[in-house]
Amino acid sequence: MLFEDIILFIYYYNILKRRLINIAIKIKKRYQGRQRDTHRDFINEGIRAKELLVIDQNGEKLGIISRAEALRKADEAELDLILISDKGEITVAKIADYGKFKYERKKKESETKKNQKIIETKEVRLRPNIGQHDLDVKIKAARKFIEKGNRVKVSLSYRGREMANKEVGLQTINNFLDQFEDIAQIDKRPKLTGRFLDAYISPIKN
Repeated sequence: MLFEDIILFIYYYNILKRRLINIAIKIKKRYQGRQRDTHRDFINEGIRAKELLVIDQNGEKLGIISRAEALRKADEAELDLILISDKGEITVAKIADYGKFKYERKKKESETKKNQKIIETKEVRLRPNIGQHDLDVKIKAARKFIEKGNRVKVSLSYRGREMANKEVGLQTINNFLDQFEDIAQIDKRPKLTGRFLDAYISPIKN
């Protein structure tokens, strides 16, 4: 008889232990919801709105219900109540697993980032009295950068006494920029900073 009592005690002890662990996990999630993560999320008790438009785990709208009722429904489903939007007149929340919610969001952001075209800034350097052959080489290089969708910094540098005749450099860089009217727009017109005359061009936006 004593052996059966011990077995029964162990059985109920394990059930109680599992329930206490589940309760502890829920409490931890609730209080974590009072703090914001890098995405400034609010979940569970961290949501302060008194009434919410709630979407359940199946994507069905439950209508506008009280915060207490929304938390109860999330608790019954053993899921979290996640704030989706509080920008409009109605606060919107969703019942879902917060861990899965963050995973799906991160996955979506990674896909979006992967599909985004990275625009690089390339640089082409000129001199005030650059020869025609060298200028043609620079123009060809810059056109390739533009055709690939990159932004181009055109930098003309003065040396020594060349600063006394800055108009030569200005004319050189303006002539250079004129060669790209068909494929590029001027983001920043030539500006002198110290001994450098810089301008920026980028592909024409459709």
